Parts: sequence; C-alpha cells; structure tokens
Amino acid sequence: MISVWYPARASTLPRAPYLRPTVARLAGQAEAFGIFKPGQVDWAGARTHAAEAAPADLRRGPRPVVLYSPGFGVPRAVGTTAVEELVSRGYVVVTMDHTYETSLVEFPTGRVEQQTLPPQSPARTRTALDTRVADTRFVLDRLAALRAGHNPDAERRRLPRGIGAALDLSRIGAFGHSAGGIQAAEAMRVDRRLDAGIDLDGTMQYAPGDLVQVARTGLDRPFMLMGAATGGELQTHLTNPSWGSFWNNSRGWKRDLNVPQGSHYSFTDLQAILPAVGRQTELPADRAKDFVGTVDAGRMVASQRVYVTAFFDRHLRRLPRPVLNGPSPQHPDFRFIR
Repeated sequence: MISVWYPARASTLPRAPYLRPTVARLAGQAEAFGIFKPGQVDWAGARTHAAEAAPADLRRGPRPVVLYSPGFGVPRAVGTTAVEELVSRGYVVVTMDHTYETSLVEFPTGRVEQQTLPPQSPARTRTALDTRVADTRFVLDRLAALRAGHNPDAERRRLPRGIGAALDLSRIGAFGHSAGGIQAAEAMRVDRRLDAGIDLDGTMQYAPGDLVQVARTGLDRPFMLMGAATGGELQTHLTNPSWGSFWNNSRGWKRDLNVPQGSHYSFTDLQAILPAVGRQTELPADRAKDFVGTVDAGRMVASQRVYVTAFFDRHLRRLPRPVLNGPSPQHPDFRFIR
C-alpha cells in the first residue's frame, strides 16, 4: 500500500486524513505507538495539508521522485512532516506500508491487514529487510508503468489527472526512519535506479556483529546518516560498528549528522505530536524522553526539513546547498560528525 504525494493544482477538495478511517479508529482504541492512551489523541480528526485526488501541477514539468519508508511495524503516516516539506519544494514522494509487518494497513476498499510476525530474531529482521527491499523494487517498477501511461492500481481505480506525467524517474532518492533507513541503503545497493539516500537512525545490522550487506560493501552514490542519542549513546559512524563499516566502505558523497539531545523517534512526526499532546493532557515524562529526547521540538522539525530537503536538492537537482557543508547557528541541535 502506497501514497503518492505530489505538487498539485489549486483545489477546493477537503484535506486528506492523517490516518485512514479504520486505522484511525483502532489507533484511538489502543495504546497507539506504545505511548498514547486510548482516546488521548483524536486520530480520526487529524488532517494533513494535502487534498486527495487533486490534479497534478505540471507547469514545471516532471519532478524528481523520493521514496519513504517508516520504521519497523510503524505506519507510513509518521513521515508526513518531512514528506509534506519535500512536496512543497517540488518533489513527488511515495510513502510505503509493508503489509503484515506494519501494525495495521488499510487499503482503499476498506480491507485492513494486521501485523503477523514470528517472534523477534535475527532471521525475522533479515526477512523483513529482504521483503522491504523487494517492496521498494516493486514500487519502482509500478512507477515506471505509471509514467508510461498505465494504471498500476490493483483495483483499477481512476488516478488523479497528470500524476504519471509528474514523475521524473531519471532522478530518484530514498529515505526512511530506522528500518526504513536501512532499507534505503540496502535497496540502493541492489538497484541502480536509486541515486541518493538517507538513513534516519537505523542501525545496519541484524544482530551485533551480523551486518547488513550494504554495511559491508558501502555505496558509490550519495548517502547521509542522521542519528540521535539512542539508548544513551550517540549513533554515529564513530560509535556504531555497522555505520562505521558502511562509512569506511562507501565511495560516494557522504555526511554524518547527529542530534545529541534527540532520540530515536525525533526523526518522525512524534517529535511534533508528543509535545503538542503533552500540553493538553498528561504524558509520562520519562516515556516521552525515551521517544524524542529533550531537543526543542520546533527547532528539530524545522532543521530536519532543511537538511533532508537540502540533501535531495544537491544530489537530485544539482543545486548548491551550503547548509550541508558544516555546522550552522540556525540549526544548533545538529552536530556534524563528518
């Protein structure tokens, strides 16, 4: 299940929901994301800044394409903050759910598939990553069909006007959080259609000492690592063996950024949602810190938007982006490791 986000012509269509209806209802009845109590967040009422089925804006021609995947078991919606920023800057972004791994996946017909997983093990992680990489390559194939004028929708539903013509498949990037970041790197290793990628705090290993193949081989195309203080230790190529191996073996342009006061979910929408909910209702302070650290939420969201967009601007559009050259007083929470 994917969503395609794209620059659109002006539209009076209603704003699209943040979560699909059944997923939103079930999330409201459970401990969503492992921290929000039932009924604490109005997921069904949450809206994006997008309109569904609006005609694509083709006045500037085809747009570079970026793929996004969330962390293990997490819905694609948690990347909306970064995705909307990229689209507002002229990209087409495709967000992916991974059926049977994602907690709940709702399809347009209303069919819902729940998570179905064996017990945690390195083998399960390996299977999940292999499946995610296969999903990525399948989506790339379907986007090529869409660009060629075909309708790849499984239910043959009518697609928004101009959406295929909006795709420039000669310029494709990938990024993701946690498992989605590992997926971006590993998919780049096996598929030359991907030109540049970002890993948002995803450790490139199945178990200690058992590295994902891309960590052993590195990449010859641009890649950026963005880490935080996960588990009390900064995740950088100097501290994480899997990132260190990837870094030392990579021959393309590379950058390693870190947010010492952030945490694992600082690179998702939870960085914005948790503080907002905390101002309205009670949230366990320690649990919130575990998820998003103590970094200033507004600055973190704004800086992530800047760095992610600048990276793809530089490597998919060949635009100069000096913010990637070194530390900036405008983004004090981000440390340049190298």
